[in-house]
Amino acid sequence: AALPQILQKSGIPYFMTTKIGWNEFNRFPHDTFLWKGIDGTEVLTHLISTRNYQKPGDLKMVGNHSTTYNGLQNASQLMGTWQRYQDKDVSTEVLTCYGYGDGGGGPTEEMLEQSRRLEHSIVECPAARQTGVKEFFHILEDKMDKKRLAVWDGELYLEFHRGTYTSMAQNKKYNRKAEFKNGETELYAAMASLLDQKYLYPQEQLEHSWKLLLLNQFHDILPGSSIHEVYEQTKKEYAEIAETSAKLIGERMEALCGTKDESVTVWNTLGHRRNDVVVLGETAAEAMTDGTTVYPVQQTKDGAIVYAENLPSKGYQVLRPTSGAAAETPFAVTEAGEGYTLETPFYTIQIDANGEFTSLFDKENDREVLQSGTTGNELRIYEDKPLQYSAWNLDIFHTEKSWKVEGVRRMEWTENGPVRATLEIEREVMDTVIRQQIHFYAKDRRIDFETYVDWKFAEHVLKVHFPVDVHSDEATFDIQFGNVTRKLHTNTSWDQARFEVCGHKWADISEGSYGVSLMNDCKYGYSMKNRVMTQTLIKSGTEPNLTADQEEHFFTYSLYPHAGTWREAGTEQEALNLNVPAKAVAGAAEKDRMEFLSVDKRDVVLETVKKAEDGDGVIVRLYEVENARTKVTLHCAEAIASAEETDLLENPIEDALDVKENEIELTIKPYEIRTIRIRTAK
Repeated sequence: AALPQILQKSGIPYFMTTKIGWNEFNRFPHDTFLWKGIDGTEVLTHLISTRNYQKPGDLKMVGNHSTTYNGLQNASQLMGTWQRYQDKDVSTEVLTCYGYGDGGGGPTEEMLEQSRRLEHSIVECPAARQTGVKEFFHILEDKMDKKRLAVWDGELYLEFHRGTYTSMAQNKKYNRKAEFKNGETELYAAMASLLDQKYLYPQEQLEHSWKLLLLNQFHDILPGSSIHEVYEQTKKEYAEIAETSAKLIGERMEALCGTKDESVTVWNTLGHRRNDVVVLGETAAEAMTDGTTVYPVQQTKDGAIVYAENLPSKGYQVLRPTSGAAAETPFAVTEAGEGYTLETPFYTIQIDANGEFTSLFDKENDREVLQSGTTGNELRIYEDKPLQYSAWNLDIFHTEKSWKVEGVRRMEWTENGPVRATLEIEREVMDTVIRQQIHFYAKDRRIDFETYVDWKFAEHVLKVHFPVDVHSDEATFDIQFGNVTRKLHTNTSWDQARFEVCGHKWADISEGSYGVSLMNDCKYGYSMKNRVMTQTLIKSGTEPNLTADQEEHFFTYSLYPHAGTWREAGTEQEALNLNVPAKAVAGAAEKDRMEFLSVDKRDVVLETVKKAEDGDGVIVRLYEVENARTKVTLHCAEAIASAEETDLLENPIEDALDVKENEIELTIKPYEIRTIRIRTAK
């Protein structure tokens, strides 16, 4: 639902697709319409309506909504295209695409000859003419009846191919990590080139990494519906992106953290100040300080950790070793039958012998989080045998046969210190091993489930469930540049069809003064029916890849109970923290603290910071995420010589923005994306 704005701000005024016509239950009601995005931007849209002519009384076609992008360009399909077209009162011009699209091949000689003949009038058959799609839209825009043009507001949900949110999960993780890592590399490179001009901006390397990433977002690669050999190749290409990022970032970190002593420089590449756990690596220090606050150090098997506060936006904070009294743990663990009772600063949690939460009591808000008689962190395996398209589809009946993951062979507390307590659980079910480290934090309400799975199943789905005691008939889901709400009930066939939906970093169910967010670092499939917050973790189809997902998986999902709604709780920022860890680098930077760029409003996400493609200035991209018109100030550590707004392609679209030394004030509309070119005084 963010796409109309992205299109318009990229100079693309039209949108054409076909598969929305493949809806499984409901026929999408329009073929020519205005598609309105979450910010109110509209784009003229046309859906291809090509299919064979349906003879009156043909029962085989009843309820069949499908159309094709692989038209044959014959009389039957031209007649079928017009017959299937639903907006005849809007336009008498329709579009058909022909040729063998899947696997290439294009139009055949026979199709071209048929098309030539069909340019002449045939009784009851529309006349054909050859144009490009852009020319078709120009004709459509000129001739259509605009008064009768419908508006579709919000997402175009496809009632089909729901399995593609999850199939080939590791490949999706590589994609998510590469997206964030490329963005971080751009930020580090932009800062380094500004702070010291001897560090040239690595334009060619970054362009190569982005293009390699975008290549692998092609269908069927990212959806997980390609053959096995494709994923052998993508592993190498994602590894290349990671290696390039690590090299470029490492070089700039080495340069910017030049004083080599026992200090640590903690970098935060996100666009908000944050409090978060930081992995320091090897250090014998019992505490670290930023000069104002002392943070106790906790030793873990993965290295020392601290909980650092007020880390600068798009910048860094130097921490130095200091002495201090040994901090006591705020966690109390007691045995309770075959499980445990855990007391944290935020919760009292009852954990049973299977490692599931039988109670999650929020002490601060004096309420139980889970529905009575249910358990949280329930892992469940479902039989997954869709009627067709194994890698693509997750059918509505997949929930009818399932079983709970049990088989706990080890459960022990491996950490209990001033920063966090960790419960490690290892399960085995039919040769599949599932190992979790559940992290509870002293100063963060988030509960992280760091998970390893050695998956051996075929044609089965793994999900995790949290039945929450929150009263709402809708849930909110993170998407690119914003979020959407979807109903939890099944009042209509449209609601019933959304039994599995897509989202990015988080989903949330909130009532008036309380809610729960479910976050992840690389997953996309959700279900929220009956207020059971469900994340789909692994889907192992067998066609076209016989061994899909039968490999090792590494991922983290998180539960975040909170006061107020997701807006008041800062769910967007918390999910970003999960996805983009703060990075500790040995040595001290020149200044103890530096905030390169920041905004003064929580609902404005400061995302991209990169050098302009033409080399003229720095590009800063931000967007509003809480559906609120907001007056925001963008602050830069360097004096700003000039600033102008651009479109997404970095073309200027407005007069110069007003600049006050190192600040820019602007008003951003609900869910609006703004791109600004900044030229610093340096």
